[in-house]
Amino acid sequence: MWAVIGVSVVGIVVLAETMRRRRRKVKMSAPLDFGAFVERFELLPFPQPPPPAARQSLSGLTFAINDMFDLKGYVTGFGSLDWVRTHEEAGKTAVVVTLLLKNGATCVGKTVIDEMAFGITGENKHYGTPTNPLMPSHIPGGSSSGSAVAVATEIVDFALGTDTIGGVRIPASFCGILGYRPSQGAVCTIGILPNSQTLDTVGWFARNPSILHRVGHVLLQLNAVEPRRSRRLVFADDLFQLSKVPKQKTVHVICKAIESLSGYQPPKHINFGQHIASNVPSLKGFCEQSTNLEHGTSILKALSSVMVSLQRCEFKTNHEEWVKSVKPRLGPNVSGHILEAVNTTHDNMKILYKVRNEMRVALQSLLKDDGILVIPTIADPPLKLNTKKGHATEFHDRAYVLSSITSMSGCCQVAIPLGKHNDHSVSISFIAYNGSDKFLLDTILDMYASLQEQASIASNSVLLPDMNGSMDASELLKEKGNAAFKGRQWNKAVNYYSEAIKLNGKNTTYFCNRAAAYLELGCFQQAEEDCSEAISLDKKNVKAYLRRGTARETLICYKEALQDFKHALVLEPQNKVANLAEKRLRKLVC
Repeated sequence: MWAVIGVSVVGIVVLAETMRRRRRKVKMSAPLDFGAFVERFELLPFPQPPPPAARQSLSGLTFAINDMFDLKGYVTGFGSLDWVRTHEEAGKTAVVVTLLLKNGATCVGKTVIDEMAFGITGENKHYGTPTNPLMPSHIPGGSSSGSAVAVATEIVDFALGTDTIGGVRIPASFCGILGYRPSQGAVCTIGILPNSQTLDTVGWFARNPSILHRVGHVLLQLNAVEPRRSRRLVFADDLFQLSKVPKQKTVHVICKAIESLSGYQPPKHINFGQHIASNVPSLKGFCEQSTNLEHGTSILKALSSVMVSLQRCEFKTNHEEWVKSVKPRLGPNVSGHILEAVNTTHDNMKILYKVRNEMRVALQSLLKDDGILVIPTIADPPLKLNTKKGHATEFHDRAYVLSSITSMSGCCQVAIPLGKHNDHSVSISFIAYNGSDKFLLDTILDMYASLQEQASIASNSVLLPDMNGSMDASELLKEKGNAAFKGRQWNKAVNYYSEAIKLNGKNTTYFCNRAAAYLELGCFQQAEEDCSEAISLDKKNVKAYLRRGTARETLICYKEALQDFKHALVLEPQNKVANLAEKRLRKLVC
């Protein structure tokens, strides 16, 4: 009898513990969760160790996971109701989710992704698009849109996402939060649906660097203590040319932030495209028909095309059979990409992997063990919801140029919010070499407060232009600038033209000439701005249209560049440069 009673008591205890751990469905209306979730539930953490043991590092924190992570007893949806309909419940929980539960965190739901994680807008035909809390009429970014929105709206303390070609970094940028992509292979992907194994990583979002850091220590299983190293920031000046955000709100903010911190070397500035052109020889075969090779822009466009090709080839290997047999209903933003992927052919996959290996070596040689590459996280503000495919092409092209650097090198990257510009979030990224995740996470913890302070100062400051001056002196400075230009002394020419503009800011020629010097230096954004100013002063200035068209083409703004060359042809129908450029750009736009 006592044996029976004992067994019964044990059974009751086990049942109680099982019930405590059971996932409890929680109903929540869409307006309250900003459309971030596919499904809400509560998965409690493993039992905490009894005192005097220290509390687990994530105790008391809540998190969400995107719709690619397996949970035992749930169908992993891959962002598609057709996928749910044709697949069984998962038999096990993803390793990283179990790891978070063991360290005290509570999982509260699964979040929306782009269908089959094949997009960067965050839109989803089946579940709806999560609401970007900063710009509700614009996209939240993807593919891990729901996870980013859940963190940005403070529904959870942190969230897991997947990053293949920008799936964590881009939504972090648009939602104004921290987003971390770890070194390739650093975090276990067992129990996560694959998109492209070579490029896939598990990333995470947080609102503050302390939680980002703690989650990183758990997922990466890092040592608590590591000797402090000096840090060397390397600014990719050519990549900041792609961004419309003034450098006063990005580069200047970072430089001012490190002035008050110890252990930081003087910043270095490089042309990143030229570094890649010199150190990744296998890329040259992908940009034979491109222009502007001397500035490295075509090399970066080629790198992004290799990334997209690699993703498509591996996605096809993983999912071609299912896509062709089920014929899933796909949203307009991803249908073309998925169909292109399953129908893609590539004769020599080895060259794609060779580019990846050369990229890793090139970044290692540049950064070594103390370097941090600084780039814009994304070039453009978020698109409006339901933007047609044709208008989104340049957005994707410019986004891929920036996201391909880490995806193709396997480095670790963190997206950092730096206030706002024209109502949208500003985000810059720090990149460190593969395997230096603790170094990068420690850097963010060290710098974040100073970065936010300087970002606040920059957002409240205004740059005032210089006004008026002596006409004769300005003409003399222009002639000196012309002489420097002919002597290929581009920086000196810019300085002379700038002084002339200070004295006379209404002269079209000064702006147009400085734009020509900026083009030679690879400062395409400044060249575009000067040409726009010249055109506002003289709408019949052919050189200004030609030079602005050249700058915009290099910045991957093909439609705007095409319009500039068309304007030039209206003014000068026989202009050969404009004629050739117009034909070239028509092919790219179509």
